[in-house]
Amino acid sequence: MSVRKIGVEEELMLVDPATGRLSARSRAAVSAYDGEEEVGEELFLQQVETSTSPCERADRLLDALRSGRRAVGEAAAAAGVRAVAMPTPVLPEEDDTITPTARYLRIESEYGELARRSLVCAMHMHVDVASEKEAVRVIDGIRPWLPLLVALGANSPYWRGVDTGHASWRSQVWGRWPTAGAAESFGDVETYRRVADQMIDWGGSLDRGMLYYDVRLAQRFPTVEIRVADVCTDLEDAVLVAVLARALVATVAEDTGPLAWRGDLLRVAGWRAARYGLSADLVHPVERSLEAPRDVFGATVDFVRPALEEAGDLELVGESFDRLVSRGGGATRQRRVLEATGELRSVVEDLAVRTEQSWA
Repeated sequence: MSVRKIGVEEELMLVDPATGRLSARSRAAVSAYDGEEEVGEELFLQQVETSTSPCERADRLLDALRSGRRAVGEAAAAAGVRAVAMPTPVLPEEDDTITPTARYLRIESEYGELARRSLVCAMHMHVDVASEKEAVRVIDGIRPWLPLLVALGANSPYWRGVDTGHASWRSQVWGRWPTAGAAESFGDVETYRRVADQMIDWGGSLDRGMLYYDVRLAQRFPTVEIRVADVCTDLEDAVLVAVLARALVATVAEDTGPLAWRGDLLRVAGWRAARYGLSADLVHPVERSLEAPRDVFGATVDFVRPALEEAGDLELVGESFDRLVSRGGGATRQRRVLEATGELRSVVEDLAVRTEQSWA
């Protein structure tokens, strides 16, 4: 088992420094940036995206994430706004503006309000695979382990001024897309391609770029792309989710682990992780029972231990999980800020300050 490279894409919101409300300034921000990092547009003018180069070591990934955030922060500042690692709009917002490219406007035309109400920010992880055959084996086998990644990165309790009662509301919003969520097992590359073509033929997506499975074959890279996590405000949480995702890919590529799961049960397991984060029992990926998050985490670490050891990530993962549990996850932090201040505007400010501190 060799150490696989991993790259991370992060989506961030753009907010007005005076009001904390979203600002449709991505085009000005992207145009203003002339550095070496990747800073790009996304579906909405209120968000930007950055991505790292492929990394083998966790410390290099952390440095790359910092550099990417610094780049979008500088680009946002040049456009008079702030870039914030905020997965959902915290404050009530009136207008979400689709970025006026041909592709994005076609998405809006085809999917209407579904597209217009999808302003959320995620973290996507690309992990190397040796072949498409191996990739499909990973896609099929990794599914029961993904709810833990949802719970670890859960960072979106608020939606437009309302406490949703969930730790990750972003995942619920994104799950409305017809191709999103936990796919059924494919078994082989030919079936993956056939299902993809049928979804496109039926209008569920415009192309393979809109196959929003929890994990999918990447289009531009020899990777699988894991798409279940909220963008994490604290980079320590992002690295924890990323290196654990890599270890799962490396392990499942050689050992598919648990027997096949029904898609409906996987959706409930994913929902439970989104509902509670680490504050209540999760579905155990082996026992298929509700167990404490620490027990589910421990079983996951046991499953991927050789991969974590080979990458030098075992100690990092354990320490990061302990810190995350002791201080509470992203959703817990946001609720504590609201409880302390009584103002959702303070939640946005806290997210903005912590995002800026993450690249300092």
